[in-house]
Amino acid sequence: MSALYEDAVDVLSTWVATSEEAEGARKRTLDLLADGPVAMTRAHRVGHVTASALIVGDDRRVLLCLHGRLGLWMQLGGHCEEADATLARAALREATEESGISGLLLDPAPIDIDIHEVRCGARDGAPAEPSVHYDVRFLLRAPAGSVERISAESSDLRWFSPEALPAPLASGTIQQIAPALARFR
Repeated sequence: MSALYEDAVDVLSTWVATSEEAEGARKRTLDLLADGPVAMTRAHRVGHVTASALIVGDDRRVLLCLHGRLGLWMQLGGHCEEADATLARAALREATEESGISGLLLDPAPIDIDIHEVRCGARDGAPAEPSVHYDVRFLLRAPAGSVERISAESSDLRWFSPEALPAPLASGTIQQIAPALARFR
């Protein structure tokens, strides 16, 4: 995780945030990263960095999943893994796994950071424990003709116009849409 950790520190040290809220989250995430590479893992119970991506089609619609456990519509993404070399690649891996779309085009600069409380870490029958996700979000462009395929982690997966988003929407989902669409200009 040391390469991923170093990438996270570098990206967040140089990224120009897309909003005041994102700037505050950037600083808080860098404070978390002061704990070292463990802050990239679920083992860091006070909080850990995650990576997600908003997939946007050429028609400017966004692909959202209905999270299977939470029952909320949101972007695709999740926990970083040992083999992830960069935050952006972690977001790409997660989004590819969860959308079934190959050939997604990655914009390597974050579009947003959202910090939110979660319950994660439930494995082998053990209950999930409270933690905090410091979710660094990226833009992925779907290639023309892409066909999505729902994964086991989602209850549904659909394209939405930014003007007609579904409910219930996870907090922090809407704040990433404007910065993502601004990169299309």
